[in-house]
Amino acid sequence: MNIQFDLLNAQIKAIYGPTNQDIQKLTFHSKNAIASSLFFAIKGENHDGHLYIEDALKRGGVAVVGSDQSLLETLSEKYPKITFIVVEDVRITMALFAKYFHNSPDEKLKTIGVTGTNGKTTVAAYVRSLLTLLNMPSGSIGTTGIYTSEHKIPYKKSTPTTPESVDLHHIFNDLHSAGDTAVAMEVTSIGLDQKRVEGINFDVAIHTNLSVEHLEYHKTFENYKQCKLDLFRQSRTAVINVDDEGMGQDLIDLFSGPTVTYSLHPSQEADLKAVNILHGETGTSFTLQANNKEYDVFVPVFGEYNVANVLSAVGTALLLGFKLQRILRVLAKLESPEGRFQIIEVPPSQKIILDYAHTPVALTRLVEEVRKLEHNRLIVMIAGIGIRDFEKMPKMAMAIEGKADEIIVTVDHPGHHEPSLIVDKVMTGFENPQSPHIHRTNTREEGVIKSLELGGDGDIILLTSGCINGAQIVKGQEIPHSDEDLIHSFSYMTS
Repeated sequence: MNIQFDLLNAQIKAIYGPTNQDIQKLTFHSKNAIASSLFFAIKGENHDGHLYIEDALKRGGVAVVGSDQSLLETLSEKYPKITFIVVEDVRITMALFAKYFHNSPDEKLKTIGVTGTNGKTTVAAYVRSLLTLLNMPSGSIGTTGIYTSEHKIPYKKSTPTTPESVDLHHIFNDLHSAGDTAVAMEVTSIGLDQKRVEGINFDVAIHTNLSVEHLEYHKTFENYKQCKLDLFRQSRTAVINVDDEGMGQDLIDLFSGPTVTYSLHPSQEADLKAVNILHGETGTSFTLQANNKEYDVFVPVFGEYNVANVLSAVGTALLLGFKLQRILRVLAKLESPEGRFQIIEVPPSQKIILDYAHTPVALTRLVEEVRKLEHNRLIVMIAGIGIRDFEKMPKMAMAIEGKADEIIVTVDHPGHHEPSLIVDKVMTGFENPQSPHIHRTNTREEGVIKSLELGGDGDIILLTSGCINGAQIVKGQEIPHSDEDLIHSFSYMTS
C-alpha cells in the first residue's frame, strides 16, 4: 500500500525524508521488520524502541514513527531515502495507522468491548456464542485465543489478552474475511492505557466488576479505575453491572448513551434481573425479570457469577437490536470458554474443574460455587503469578484458607523471578502455613500433578489461576504447558 503520510490525520508533528512510501507491513518489533516495513519506535517501561530503529532499517524498514525529534532528524541525514515521522504519542499514531492500513475493519464489524477485573473471558465467549446463535456470526479476542464464529484460529498474539493495535486490526480484518459480522473482545486496563483500541468506536461496552488488580502497572486503584472508564468514553452503548460497588454507579453517572443494566439482587433496580437461581448437574435455572415480566430460563453454565455474565450477554444482544423472546430461545445452547468452570470427569468418580480465577475476589466466588456441587473432599490449587502484583499473592492464600481439604500452592508464569520466592510470598498469607494440608510446588506442572495425586474417589479437584495461551512465561520465554494434557496423561498412567 502506498501511503501519503502528510495527508493522514495521525497527529504528525514533522516528517523528514520522502512524504510517501510503499508499506507492506507495520511492526513495533525491529526483529519482525521486512522489506517495506513501517517501524513504530515505542518507549516502554523496560525498552525504548528508538534504540532499535537502525536494526529495523537493516531488515528492510522504509519508514519510522517515533517521538524523539532530534534523533529522527539526525537519522534522516544518514538515511535520506527513509521516511522519519515525529509524533507526540507513538501508540496513538500506531493505532490510527493500523486502522487505515487495514481499511478500517472495525467499522465493518459490530464491536463489543468487555472490561472488568473478573469475567472478561467468559463474557466475551458468551457474547460470541449468543450472537452466533442469533445468526450474527461473531468472533472473539482474548486470553484464551482468537476465535471466528466457527473455530479457533492460530495466532501469535503480541500480548496475553488485548492485542497491540497493529495486530488487533489485522485480526479484525481476518474475522471480516472469514464472514463474521461482529467481534467480542476483552479490553484490559493496560490495553486502554497503552492506546491499543484507540480510534475504535465500540458498538457496545460491557462492564463486569471492579476490584483491586494490576497495581504493579497502574500503581493506584484510582488510575486502574479511570483506565477502565475510558472504554465507555469510546462506546455508543453500555451494559452495566449495577451490583458492582467498584464502578457500577460511576458508569450510570458517566454514560449518556443507551444502556442495559443487570443484577442478581431482587431489590435492585435493573433492566435484567436473575432471581430464584437453582444449580443442577448440567447447568443453572433461574427466573429472568425484564420489562415487568418473568421468564423461566436454563443455561448450561455453573456459578451465580456466570448467571450475571449471561445477563451481560443478553443485554448486549438487546442493544444490538435482538428481541428478548428470540434471545431466550437459544440460551440453552450457549457455549462456555475453555478454562472457565470447565469440568473434566475422570475415574475414580472425580471431577476436575479448570477455572483460571487469578484474583482473590474471583477465587472466593469460584470456591463458593464449587462447594455447592456434590463431592467428598475439595482439593484446590492456587498460584502466585510472577508477572503480576506480588502484594496480591498472600491474599490468594487468605481467600482459600479453611475452605478446602487440601491446598496446593504453586507458581504461574514466574517470569524472571525465582519460583520458590513466589511460593514464599503466597505462604505468608496463611495463618497456619505449616499445616500438613498445605503443599508447596515450584512449577505449575508439579502443582497439577500433586493435586491429582491427592485426589480420591468422589473428590473435586479445582485448578485455578492464570495459565494463558497454552504456555508458562519463564525468563521471557513461553514454555508450552497444558493442564488438560497433564490431566489426561495422569489419568491414562493411573488407570
